[in-house]
Amino acid sequence: QVQLVESGGGLVQAGGSLRLSCAASGRTFSSLAMGWFRQAPGKEREFVSGISWSGDRTAYANSVKGRFTISRDDAKDTVYLQMNSLKPEDTAVYYCAARPPLPNSQYDSWGQGTQVTVSS
Repeated sequence: QVQLVESGGGLVQAGGSLRLSCAASGRTFSSLAMGWFRQAPGKEREFVSGISWSGDRTAYANSVKGRFTISRDDAKDTVYLQMNSLKPEDTAVYYCAARPPLPNSQYDSWGQGTQVTVSS
């Protein structure tokens, strides 16, 4: 498995921006597809965004499309989530996850999460 450590969360006003980082170790980062998920209080964890191992394919939840951007830097073994135009409903614990580049593979490594709070 790979070890993942998120950072960059915090408190921000609505309309503001944050950039989350997720540093990976323990496995060849460049071979991993990466994703961001979030879980708000009382709600199930939901997919936010994903990026392929090559970085040429990305995916976003409809709720964040056009506001969030996922990227990766294989030289730093890090994946980022740039979050702009934040809304109070974006408040959640954000988790980074990794999965092997295999068909129908599942996310099998998770970080500890970082809290994002958006005030109105």
